[in-house]
Amino acid sequence: MKRTHRLAVALSALAIALPLLAACRGRPRPSEEGETLSGDGYVAIVNLRDPIPEETLGSGLFPLPASRTYVGLVERLKRLHGDRRASGLFLKLGPGIGFHRAEELVKLLGKFKEGKRTVTCHAHGLDNAGAWLAMSGCDEVWLSAAGDFETVGIGAELAYVKGAFDKLGVETDMLSMGRFKSGAEALTRTEPSPESRQNLAETLAHLRTIWLAGIAAGRPDPDAAKAEVEDGPWTPERARDLGLVSQVGFEDEALASAHRQSGVGREETIFGGGSREESESPLAEVVRLLASAGDKGSGRRRIAVVPAVGGITMEGSAGLGGDSGIAASALTRTIRRLREDASVRAIVLRLDSPGGSPLASDLIWREMMLTRQEKPIIVSIGSMAASGGYYIASAGTKVVAPAAAIVGSIGVFGGKIVLGGALERYGVTHHGVAASSAPGAEARALYMSPMRTWDEPTRERVRASMQRIYDLFVARVAEGRDLEQAAVYATAEGAIFLAPTGKDRGLIDAIGGLSDALDLARQEAKLEADIPIVVEGAAESLMEALLLGPDSAAGDVEAAWLAFQRHQAGRLLPGLDPTLAQVLAPFSAAVLPLASGETVVAALPFTITLH
Repeated sequence: MKRTHRLAVALSALAIALPLLAACRGRPRPSEEGETLSGDGYVAIVNLRDPIPEETLGSGLFPLPASRTYVGLVERLKRLHGDRRASGLFLKLGPGIGFHRAEELVKLLGKFKEGKRTVTCHAHGLDNAGAWLAMSGCDEVWLSAAGDFETVGIGAELAYVKGAFDKLGVETDMLSMGRFKSGAEALTRTEPSPESRQNLAETLAHLRTIWLAGIAAGRPDPDAAKAEVEDGPWTPERARDLGLVSQVGFEDEALASAHRQSGVGREETIFGGGSREESESPLAEVVRLLASAGDKGSGRRRIAVVPAVGGITMEGSAGLGGDSGIAASALTRTIRRLREDASVRAIVLRLDSPGGSPLASDLIWREMMLTRQEKPIIVSIGSMAASGGYYIASAGTKVVAPAAAIVGSIGVFGGKIVLGGALERYGVTHHGVAASSAPGAEARALYMSPMRTWDEPTRERVRASMQRIYDLFVARVAEGRDLEQAAVYATAEGAIFLAPTGKDRGLIDAIGGLSDALDLARQEAKLEADIPIVVEGAAESLMEALLLGPDSAAGDVEAAWLAFQRHQAGRLLPGLDPTLAQVLAPFSAAVLPLASGETVVAALPFTITLH
């Protein structure tokens, strides 16, 4: 990029930011007046009340700094271990922590406590995963008097839409490969098949064992904790009487207790709302953006973390509820760029996906296989890497997953949704005409028509194509994991497992979280412990899409504008009822590839909502 163009870009960005600056006020520093405690240290505050994104692609014009992502949280907690000035830690707990994150955060808090330091936590409410984090990771747990302790045991709710399709007159023409894929049950059944129910029940029972063991590990009476934690919901007072929480009170009372236990009066928010990063002005965001853009390829050695979250598609599309998902076009470009950047010594793919398009998964798999020949690419699984998600994961140099993560679901299903019958109810008729008069020509020519089901010869051709993709899926996993194909077939058929079972079957290498994956990346690349870590966006941010070079052709401008539209598409359904969005969102992993013209999908055959 020419210097004059860079200057123009910078001036344009500043022009955007300055009006925002006029409306902003600097955040005053917390007053230390009235403190009666002494000591040279401080209480570190971690605010987990707001959602913690994996990606830097925020909802505004500029990307989030990496320090505000889950990567930033993990690295901040790891650095805190060696900070002897941090005499205590105060966590503000919020909802939606998730089992996989609770598992990792408990380990990180345990390392902090090894130095005879205390962890105090306060929550307005605790669910199953939040209770795991609080009861096992915190020395003292406070709960708001008007809050709740909603530990009620683990269950999964399966949503099926066939009943609604029947009322609308919508048909489905679906096939599947793998006994546990069960023919896209969410679209074709009103209840789970015996195979799916059995597989899910076994998986949930395994998750329950891990959850209860995690909670019991931090309790003075493990057996009592196991017996009581599933019998909620409890009132705050009853939870205190049972020993599930320490105190009932307000956040300021809990913070005062943290100060007393640590013996210091000063505090510093190191993550979340109120931290140094949160108080920065829009101008600082612009400067960071421009600096990071100019720093790419500068030769600074680093580890790159690439978040890949959501359903897998070719070009990227907003899911139901606004999930932008994993786009093969963007993710392969990012991995290729990082592979060719000599300053990037290792890559950690932070993967959390139920699957989606087999074609997109295969293209990403190929890019990862090429990359691991040049440098380590470690896969860190979040809550799941299922079906197409595991397709991608199998190409990692090493795969790391928390014990509570779902892996597997090696299998495919496919077909199409047929609207002809539904439209006929409203007087819309359809008639096909083929160029050839040969028998079956019309059925073949219009086989992807949403107005009609397949005839039997066409269905058999689709089945053959699906079998080929299933065999390819198994072959890719076998190659990526260095397994015999027979062994992969034996563990496939669409069955899901938790990570420990996946490790026993050779699907993953180690049980652990993002922190462990980063350590493994350093080890594989023979890097020092303090090497910088950056978060790279697999999806293009608005600024990346529109900051074109001076020699950009018309096609580049058009592509940038389309990328901008995709960026905006993530907000297509802002008025959708949140409850309805929660029910519909997981279906996008299966529906979006079908809507894009693909007939085969590598995704979980149902949507799972864990409670």
